[in-house]
Amino acid sequence: MSNYSQAALKAQQDRNDQLIADSKYMRSSVTSQVLPLQIDMGGTDALDNKQIATLKALEIEAARISISSLASLATIGELDHLGGGLDLIPSLMLTLAATDYQKVQFTIENAHASIGYYSSLATLGFVERDSVVHQFRRGLDIPGHVSWVPGGTQLNGGRLGVMIPVAAGQAMGMRARDPESWVICHCGDAGWISGQALNGFNAADIGNLPLTFVMQRNGIQLSDSNKNVMDKDPRPIVEAMGVEIIEIKSLFEPAEMFRAYKQAHSHAMEGRPTMIYPTGYASDDVEKVDFNWLAERFGIGDEVEAITGKNGVAMDQKIWVPGALMSYRDVVPMLECVLLVNNLPGGAGHHDGHMKGRDEVEILANTMLTRNPAQQAAFDDIHAATRAEVTTNARPAAGTENLTLSVGQLKEVSLPEAGKKTSARAGSEAGYLAVAKAHPNDVFVVSCDLNPSTKLGKACANIPAQNQIELSIEEQAALLIADGLAMSSDRPQVNVVSTFSAFFEGIAREGLELWRYQRNLNGVNEGLNVIMHMSHVGACTGRDHFSGWSLDWVTLAIGYLPYVDRFYAPADARGAFVAVRDACARYGSHIVAIPRDSLLVLSNENGDALFNADSEWEAVTPLRKSHGAKVGILALGATASIAQQAAVELGGTADVYVVNGLPLPEKFLDGIFEQYDGVVTVEDGIIGTRCTGVRGFAGLVLSSASNSGTKTEHIGIVDPRIAPSEGHDEVWEHFGLTTGAIIDAAKSLV
Repeated sequence: MSNYSQAALKAQQDRNDQLIADSKYMRSSVTSQVLPLQIDMGGTDALDNKQIATLKALEIEAARISISSLASLATIGELDHLGGGLDLIPSLMLTLAATDYQKVQFTIENAHASIGYYSSLATLGFVERDSVVHQFRRGLDIPGHVSWVPGGTQLNGGRLGVMIPVAAGQAMGMRARDPESWVICHCGDAGWISGQALNGFNAADIGNLPLTFVMQRNGIQLSDSNKNVMDKDPRPIVEAMGVEIIEIKSLFEPAEMFRAYKQAHSHAMEGRPTMIYPTGYASDDVEKVDFNWLAERFGIGDEVEAITGKNGVAMDQKIWVPGALMSYRDVVPMLECVLLVNNLPGGAGHHDGHMKGRDEVEILANTMLTRNPAQQAAFDDIHAATRAEVTTNARPAAGTENLTLSVGQLKEVSLPEAGKKTSARAGSEAGYLAVAKAHPNDVFVVSCDLNPSTKLGKACANIPAQNQIELSIEEQAALLIADGLAMSSDRPQVNVVSTFSAFFEGIAREGLELWRYQRNLNGVNEGLNVIMHMSHVGACTGRDHFSGWSLDWVTLAIGYLPYVDRFYAPADARGAFVAVRDACARYGSHIVAIPRDSLLVLSNENGDALFNADSEWEAVTPLRKSHGAKVGILALGATASIAQQAAVELGGTADVYVVNGLPLPEKFLDGIFEQYDGVVTVEDGIIGTRCTGVRGFAGLVLSSASNSGTKTEHIGIVDPRIAPSEGHDEVWEHFGLTTGAIIDAAKSLV
């Protein structure tokens, strides 16, 4: 690395450290003194008047904080999703009352409603009111979408629908630790139709998970009403996926909402997932729901008459009033949302709600944002009560000891002998099996109907049924569920999801992408405690032609290195065992990449196996060394066997190193460039060309060599467009992945 690059990296690290140091809440552990709002769902029959008044009083306070925060944002010309944030508050406040941060946890799928989340936490005392008002969307502490802060959810949101399968994984892991666990997932009426959400509902059902979804069915999406964007009723679709629907009129009546929560909790204890669904209010034979009804219901007659009169709408116009009201308590926008969902003049969505050009004092003075005497008394009483102490702890650091194997357990492992040809999958299978036998209650496996091919079956046979879930071909949801498992406990546990590498590169990427936006309590976006087991990497995947090939696996893994503890690319079966054992022994995110076809079990110069069951994993292992060698050959993973043969035929003029994974040791490449006149890299993946851009491991080495003056050549797949549908050897030969190609490249450098 050049002096400039080193200085730039140091400067970035210093800025990162300063950002954390200047924050209030980004710490390894935060203890909060909070209002004693606690409701035992199992032990409480119904809410009394005092509890109802307290909940409503706290809702109003959270709504007031939200509006003040958006007024502060307006001073710098910014806006946010105020409408959905205000809508979220009533149900979230009840969820927070039910949450104990051990048996009961929650998350939020519609994470753009974050101002309601932060304001509710501020109302209870987990974060400061001023931080939410003046720092929301303006710093690390209170960012623009739902992120982990004291008292909040670990599951940082951003993409609609994604948190539904993640919450399923969290519920699965929590249930294994405590049969009385329960997860509540707040969701919107847009993200539910996404593929990953539907897969998540399915997982909740087939896993018999203690999971409840609370849908904000406000009838409004980003650009228009549901009726004009996605005119589908979620109930029959979600119910068809196996989630029982609990209908209630609204999410803004605490007594009714509590009854639904209590029913959902009872079902969760029986392993039955549910969705609480607010139907709203419409006219029937008993009652007429019109603007007169709306005015009386909320005590806002003047405001209703003003907006209907302005838009030429009759007060006796029949309407549907959603059971989740966008912009709830912010009267004028709330009424405009009612007009919109009823296709009446004057309707507006307020998805991107704001306070630009609006009078904060006037809005806060409205009836719906003012506590009545009973609510004020309840508000005063809970503030006078002794506060509860709640400690929020960050997830363990990457590399923390996880599930290890003893000397005795390692002695029981049998691995293929050196010189034998066998699939690396034999080694990974032995690794997972050994860990599952040693720690059966702490191993969790998510499968995609590929256990016979990815070789996780033997491990699954040794862990409890509740610690594994079979999702058939739902690879995207599988990865997300594994991510959720990682957030179910901070105890040592292995969470592994396996499928073909080609699916990781394509349809399953969201599970890896989640690693990019999961923030730990300490403020760092990082990967999760998951092993992404990528089977069948590279071009050598049998005779399936392109249908099963994973040609971009190395570049994919490199792209996630900032979030990954270690990326493993074992070269043979014994190396695969070491890789799996090491990944299980270290807390953090890991990618284990295993080739399909038979590979030579590597040996050192003495003929002994290069790797043993108790070998310490290392990113690079010397395979062949000769005195005076002028060229260094760096062979990633499966290509080590042909690199070894090349070194033999080169007669001692080249050394070979097996690259077992990444990241490489600091300054390793600098040492290689100093030692050799030239360096050859070899990998079974796309490396491109200098015209199209060199990528993969070749790109990593080439960029590092740019300031060294060392010449490099690179063996890999340069043009993937045409290939035979044959066996391993024929495919590699077609792509130029041969001993002869390595020899020619090495000779060209000296």
